[in-house]
Amino acid sequence: MSDLQAELNPAQRAEQLREQIRYHNELYHAKDAPEISDAEYDELVRELSALEEQHPDLKTPDSPTQTVGAAPSELFSPVQHLSPMMSLDNAVTEAELLAWGKRMERYIDAEVDLVCELKMDGMAVSLVYERGHLTRAATRGDGQVGEDITINVFEIRAIPRQLKLKQPPELLEVRGEIFMPVSSFRRLNERQAEAGERLFANPRNAAAGSIRQKDPSITAGRDLSFFAYQLGVVQGGPGFARHAETMAYLQQAGLPVNPTTQVLRGLDKVHALCQHWQVNRHSNDYEIDGVVIKVDDLGQRMELGFTSKAPRWAVAYKFPPEERNTLLKHIMLSIGRSGKATPFAVLEPVFVGGSTVKLATLHNQDQVGVKDVRPGDTVIVRKAGDVIPEVVGPVLSLRPEGLPAWQFPSECPECGGPLVRQEGESDTFCVNSDCPKQLEQRIFHFASRGAMDIEGLGERTVQLFMQKGILKTLADVYSIDYDKVRAIDGFGEISVTNLRKGIEGSKQRSLSHLLIGLGIRHLGTTGSRVLARATGHLDTIIAAPEETLAAIEGVGQVIAGSVRAFFDQPHNLELVERFRAAGVNFQGPQASTMPQTLAGMSVVVTGTLQTFSREGAEEAIKERGGKAPGSVSKKTTAVVLGEAPGAAKINKARELGIPVLDEAAFQTLLETGQLPGAVPHDTAETALEAD
Repeated sequence: MSDLQAELNPAQRAEQLREQIRYHNELYHAKDAPEISDAEYDELVRELSALEEQHPDLKTPDSPTQTVGAAPSELFSPVQHLSPMMSLDNAVTEAELLAWGKRMERYIDAEVDLVCELKMDGMAVSLVYERGHLTRAATRGDGQVGEDITINVFEIRAIPRQLKLKQPPELLEVRGEIFMPVSSFRRLNERQAEAGERLFANPRNAAAGSIRQKDPSITAGRDLSFFAYQLGVVQGGPGFARHAETMAYLQQAGLPVNPTTQVLRGLDKVHALCQHWQVNRHSNDYEIDGVVIKVDDLGQRMELGFTSKAPRWAVAYKFPPEERNTLLKHIMLSIGRSGKATPFAVLEPVFVGGSTVKLATLHNQDQVGVKDVRPGDTVIVRKAGDVIPEVVGPVLSLRPEGLPAWQFPSECPECGGPLVRQEGESDTFCVNSDCPKQLEQRIFHFASRGAMDIEGLGERTVQLFMQKGILKTLADVYSIDYDKVRAIDGFGEISVTNLRKGIEGSKQRSLSHLLIGLGIRHLGTTGSRVLARATGHLDTIIAAPEETLAAIEGVGQVIAGSVRAFFDQPHNLELVERFRAAGVNFQGPQASTMPQTLAGMSVVVTGTLQTFSREGAEEAIKERGGKAPGSVSKKTTAVVLGEAPGAAKINKARELGIPVLDEAAFQTLLETGQLPGAVPHDTAETALEAD
């Protein structure tokens, strides 16, 4: 709390909080342009709730703690909901979840089955079907009155215009969440960046912005999806005893329901599931920010009833925030092994996504321009799990007046050489081949685990060896003066021996690892393996014309041109000869002698297998002429199911009707090329639930 806030009395602070919350409600619900993260908004609401609990006379009927959402926009016709669309109370710790359970015990003393659904980070919507036909779609609005978005919802393929029921009810209301898949969001922002238009902050904003505008063709082009999560008002239809029954009915009617939903008994199991999804929150192709827990028995729900704002029979367990606001202190450049100059943000430290963030990527010059972030801005920082933190954008309302735009430097901050951006390129490069930072990063990459895997030659050691003159070129890795290393503080005989063993052992790495270590532009891990397997020797690659390399399946013209350009440079050929003199292996694997049982097939592996590592399973597929992509598509022949599989892949296989194989069936497929009996989809679902 600031000094100014501390000086306010409770009534003044409560009024200040109400104004702030209403302001942010308007931005979030009506304008789809939030200035603060969900977590910071929740903190404001929690502080106001605590004040109102301590001082009951401060609680008013129009307080944001007693109301839902924001007033509907004037862009759309108002819609009176058939029944209120209420919000949910939140829990952020196990203790708060248990406290919710204790409150339930005041009203019911029977055992309670709890439905656990992923809390989608999208846009809540109410759909009304009359005699099976979609007649109205509306936003949540203020919970009582929403906005008529029917014409736009008609453009969402996931939402059926007609229900698949032989005898549909006279009237059926469905509540659910419109969302944008993460993959679609990334493609949308790529298009926005190419067009020089402002980027969307996150999939939720993109989904809301795609719905809450007047042109249905924009909605049609945004690849939105939908999950139903609640049956609302029903007239002339069947009766139900449990929530799970209503979801089965909606699924039968043709409405998509999230397949990860589970019914559990006991809050210990519920909390364990919440922890599982907190760890695996990015395993699906959509964003979630928690788990919604609901009482399954509809009769028990009636007993529990509602508060003025939320049902007592449901609670949202919220995950730790992945977005926060903080001060952007500086924008600086890092220089990579290729000379690529990448801008990054130096931030006022902020705790987000489970760790304290001080630095965040800004990608490239165009991204800085499109986002229009400036040193001195308050910015939104996002950190999704183990993903590198990034700056989403500025909070424009907090920008100091006259703050100048950031200009991309013209000189390398490491060597003072010129920074050049080629026409048609989005990246800027330091073109000084003697730039010490480039060399440092090339050596570090060469020694990294994915390349030559030299234990003991990490980034700090590389920096130290360059400062001491032990490493001056990449080839010096194999001619290190170990007496000089021994003279450095902290390098005893054991350290030196281990380093020598790591360097000597790296000489026997495969050709594909050497190709990765050379850091040839556009040539990644997969391309290096393909090239090594197809040619068998580095000398064959060096001598091959560009057309020959491009003709190799999985290489193509871009990689071939880059490889050819690399080995046409005299200093790179000199590097190869020094490696040869040091005894580095140039030999690649021989062409496969395995029967080509999987020729023309595409097999996706998900989860952990008993008899194969993930890499080993994919190698076994490729050795037999098949492809082993990382995602499921219409071209996929089969999906191999191991332990702890990816839900998105299994769900996609089910959606496309692609066979799902267990490990025994996979072995049969490898040996015979024939698809044996596939795993039933309910077995696949059980595997997901067990995970």
